[in-house]
Amino acid sequence: MDDLESEFNLKVVLLSFKQCLNEKEEVLLDHYLASWRGLVRCVFLNSLGTIFSFISKDVVAKLQIMEQLCGGPQQEHYSTLQAMVAYEVGSQLVDLERRSRHPDSGCRTVLRLHRALHWLQLFLEGVRTSPEDARTAALCTDSYNASLAAYHPWIIRRAVTVAFCALPTRKVFLETMNVGSPEQAVEMLGEALPFIKRVYDISQRLYAEHALLDLP
Repeated sequence: MDDLESEFNLKVVLLSFKQCLNEKEEVLLDHYLASWRGLVRCVFLNSLGTIFSFISKDVVAKLQIMEQLCGGPQQEHYSTLQAMVAYEVGSQLVDLERRSRHPDSGCRTVLRLHRALHWLQLFLEGVRTSPEDARTAALCTDSYNASLAAYHPWIIRRAVTVAFCALPTRKVFLETMNVGSPEQAVEMLGEALPFIKRVYDISQRLYAEHALLDLP
């Protein structure tokens, strides 16, 4: 059993996003998916009961789709995010108007992970920069409203924001990261989050260039 499975350490997982980019700043899909698997294995998205289950269940489903594509007969086109987009767009495997024609395309699947990553980045940055008495529930709600909420129906938005009310205090939340004191956790976030933001920004730009940000 590796370290990610035997002991939850958010630093190890977040810093793994550093390996997602090659020298050309292309997003390496195997490392990207491994980083997400690390988040799930470390139980970060599940460690607080049902609060984050609506995200973690969707992430697991999307990872399974991508693992099939990356290990399938066309796997040579799924080494990087850039190669995948070029292949699927060029082969007309992405429908910009209807989900039903290509529901499990790599472009659509990674977009859902991409949106969830944005929420995670915003939330953890909010935790990092907020004062000691900040309400974690409010930080999480604000991050959700600025990212995933736009893609969820009202009933899910309502259930999610109610669940966020059960989040622990900022101090307790930082302690769950298992990297030492709350101060050490804040320092770790300052070190790790720029890597996530870089991966997110490169992916965002790629999707925008191909008009893929609003795939149904």
